[in-house]
Amino acid sequence: MKNILEYKGYHTKAEVDLEEGIVYGKIEGIRDLVNFESETLEDFEKEFHLAVDDYIEFCKEVGKTPEKEYKGSFNVRITPELHRKIALLAYKNGDSLNQAVEKAIQGYVTESSQTEITLQETVSNLSKVLASQSSYYRKEDEIIRKFPKFEKNMGFKMIYEPS
Repeated sequence: MKNILEYKGYHTKAEVDLEEGIVYGKIEGIRDLVNFESETLEDFEKEFHLAVDDYIEFCKEVGKTPEKEYKGSFNVRITPELHRKIALLAYKNGDSLNQAVEKAIQGYVTESSQTEITLQETVSNLSKVLASQSSYYRKEDEIIRKFPKFEKNMGFKMIYEPS
Protein backbone atom coordinates (compact mmCIF):
# COMPACT_ATOMS: atom_id res chain seq x y z
CA MET A 1 0.00 0.00 0.00
CA LYS A 2 1.49 3.29 -1.08
CA ASN A 3 -0.07 6.38 0.45
CA ILE A 4 2.99 8.63 0.85
CA LEU A 5 4.16 10.61 -2.16
CA GLU A 6 7.36 12.61 -2.74
CA TYR A 7 7.84 15.50 -5.17
CA LYS A 8 10.75 17.97 -5.28
CA GLY A 9 11.83 16.96 -1.78
CA TYR A 10 8.37 17.44 -0.25
CA HIS A 11 6.11 14.68 1.06
CA THR A 12 2.41 14.12 1.59
CA LYS A 13 0.21 11.36 2.88
CA ALA A 14 -3.08 10.53 1.17
CA GLU A 15 -6.04 10.80 3.53
CA VAL A 16 -9.59 9.80 2.55
CA ASP A 17 -12.81 11.45 3.70
CA LEU A 18 -15.50 8.90 2.88
CA GLU A 19 -18.29 11.22 3.96
CA GLU A 20 -17.21 13.97 1.56
CA GLY A 21 -15.91 11.56 -1.08
CA ILE A 22 -12.50 13.24 -1.37
CA VAL A 23 -8.83 12.42 -1.07
CA TYR A 24 -6.85 15.15 0.66
CA GLY A 25 -3.37 15.91 1.91
CA LYS A 26 -0.96 18.59 2.99
CA ILE A 27 2.72 19.18 2.49
CA GLU A 28 4.36 17.57 5.52
CA GLY A 29 7.40 18.75 7.44
CA ILE A 30 7.03 22.50 6.89
CA ARG A 31 5.52 25.19 9.12
CA ASP A 32 3.48 26.73 6.30
CA LEU A 33 0.10 25.14 5.77
CA VAL A 34 -0.29 23.95 2.20
CA ASN A 35 -3.18 21.57 1.73
CA PHE A 36 -5.02 20.24 -1.30
CA GLU A 37 -7.72 17.79 -2.25
CA SER A 38 -9.00 15.74 -5.13
CA GLU A 39 -12.21 13.97 -5.97
CA THR A 40 -10.35 10.93 -7.36
CA LEU A 41 -7.29 8.93 -6.46
CA GLU A 42 -6.05 9.38 -10.01
CA ASP A 43 -5.92 13.18 -9.60
CA PHE A 44 -4.43 13.17 -6.09
CA GLU A 45 -0.80 13.03 -7.21
CA LYS A 46 -1.39 15.74 -9.82
CA GLU A 47 -2.95 18.00 -7.16
CA PHE A 48 0.01 17.38 -4.86
CA HIS A 49 2.46 18.40 -7.59
CA LEU A 50 0.42 21.53 -8.28
CA ALA A 51 0.37 22.39 -4.56
CA VAL A 52 4.17 22.07 -4.30
CA ASP A 53 4.73 24.10 -7.46
CA ASP A 54 2.27 26.76 -6.25
CA TYR A 55 3.99 26.92 -2.86
CA ILE A 56 7.42 27.41 -4.44
CA GLU A 57 6.04 30.05 -6.84
CA PHE A 58 4.22 31.88 -4.03
CA CYS A 59 7.41 32.00 -1.95
CA LYS A 60 9.27 33.53 -4.90
CA GLU A 61 6.54 36.14 -5.38
CA VAL A 62 6.66 37.28 -1.74
CA GLY A 63 10.46 37.06 -1.48
CA LYS A 64 10.47 34.16 0.97
CA THR A 65 12.73 31.13 0.85
CA PRO A 66 10.55 28.00 0.62
CA GLU A 67 10.88 25.87 3.71
CA LYS A 68 12.49 22.48 3.40
CA GLU A 69 11.38 19.42 5.28
CA TYR A 70 13.25 18.25 8.30
CA LYS A 71 15.87 20.88 8.94
CA GLY A 72 17.33 18.77 11.72
CA SER A 73 15.77 20.55 14.66
CA PHE A 74 12.56 19.74 16.49
CA ASN A 75 11.06 19.91 19.97
CA VAL A 76 10.65 16.77 21.99
CA ARG A 77 8.32 16.48 24.96
CA ILE A 78 9.38 13.89 27.52
CA THR A 79 8.84 13.31 31.21
CA PRO A 80 11.02 15.34 33.60
CA GLU A 81 12.51 12.07 34.90
CA LEU A 82 13.62 10.95 31.43
CA HIS A 83 14.94 14.45 30.73
CA ARG A 84 17.03 14.31 33.93
CA LYS A 85 18.36 10.83 33.09
CA ILE A 86 19.50 11.71 29.58
CA ALA A 87 20.97 15.04 30.71
CA LEU A 88 23.04 13.29 33.42
CA LEU A 89 24.10 10.54 31.03
CA ALA A 90 25.17 13.14 28.47
CA TYR A 91 27.14 15.01 31.13
CA LYS A 92 28.89 11.80 32.28
CA ASN A 93 29.82 10.96 28.67
CA GLY A 94 31.03 14.48 27.87
CA ASP A 95 28.21 15.04 25.37
CA SER A 96 25.74 17.84 25.02
CA LEU A 97 22.08 17.02 25.50
CA ASN A 98 21.59 17.40 21.73
CA GLN A 99 24.40 14.94 21.03
CA ALA A 100 22.92 12.42 23.48
CA VAL A 101 19.46 12.69 21.92
CA GLU A 102 20.95 12.35 18.43
CA LYS A 103 22.83 9.20 19.51
CA ALA A 104 19.66 7.76 21.04
CA ILE A 105 17.67 8.43 17.88
CA GLN A 106 20.44 7.00 15.72
CA GLY A 107 20.42 3.87 17.86
CA TYR A 108 16.65 3.61 17.56
CA VAL A 109 16.73 3.99 13.78
CA THR A 110 19.69 1.64 13.36
CA GLU A 111 18.29 -0.92 15.80
CA SER A 112 15.17 -1.57 13.76
CA SER A 113 17.26 -1.94 10.61
CA GLN A 114 19.80 -4.07 12.45
CA THR A 115 17.02 -6.25 13.89
CA GLU A 116 15.73 -6.95 10.39
CA ILE A 117 19.24 -7.79 9.16
CA THR A 118 19.89 -10.05 12.18
CA LEU A 119 16.58 -11.82 11.66
CA GLN A 120 17.35 -12.43 7.98
CA GLU A 121 20.83 -13.73 8.86
CA THR A 122 19.38 -16.03 11.55
CA VAL A 123 16.80 -17.47 9.18
CA SER A 124 19.48 -18.02 6.53
CA ASN A 125 21.82 -19.71 9.02
CA LEU A 126 19.05 -21.93 10.37
CA SER A 127 18.11 -22.93 6.84
CA LYS A 128 21.72 -23.91 6.13
CA VAL A 129 21.98 -25.91 9.37
CA LEU A 130 18.72 -27.73 8.70
CA ALA A 131 19.75 -28.50 5.14
CA SER A 132 23.13 -29.86 6.28
CA GLN A 133 21.49 -31.94 9.05
CA SER A 134 19.02 -33.34 6.56
CA SER A 135 21.91 -34.28 4.30
CA TYR A 136 23.74 -35.81 7.27
CA TYR A 137 20.77 -37.97 8.27
CA ARG A 138 20.32 -39.15 4.68
CA LYS A 139 23.98 -40.20 4.63
CA GLU A 140 23.60 -41.94 7.99
CA ASP A 141 20.56 -43.86 6.70
CA GLU A 142 22.54 -44.97 3.64
CA ILE A 143 25.35 -46.25 5.88
CA ILE A 144 22.89 -48.18 8.05
CA ARG A 145 21.17 -49.72 5.00
CA LYS A 146 24.51 -50.75 3.51
CA PHE A 147 26.00 -51.90 6.80
CA PRO A 148 23.19 -53.15 9.10
CA LYS A 149 25.67 -54.26 11.76
CA PHE A 150 26.86 -50.63 12.01
CA GLU A 151 23.70 -49.76 13.96
CA LYS A 152 24.27 -52.58 16.44
CA ASN A 153 27.98 -51.92 16.85
CA MET A 154 27.52 -48.17 17.33
CA GLY A 155 25.13 -48.71 20.23
CA PHE A 156 22.12 -46.84 18.87
CA LYS A 157 18.84 -47.91 17.43
CA MET A 158 17.18 -46.48 14.36
CA ILE A 159 14.02 -44.58 15.24
CA TYR A 160 12.35 -45.21 11.89
CA GLU A 161 12.71 -47.65 9.10
CA PRO A 162 13.89 -46.09 5.82
CA SER A 163 11.66 -46.83 2.85
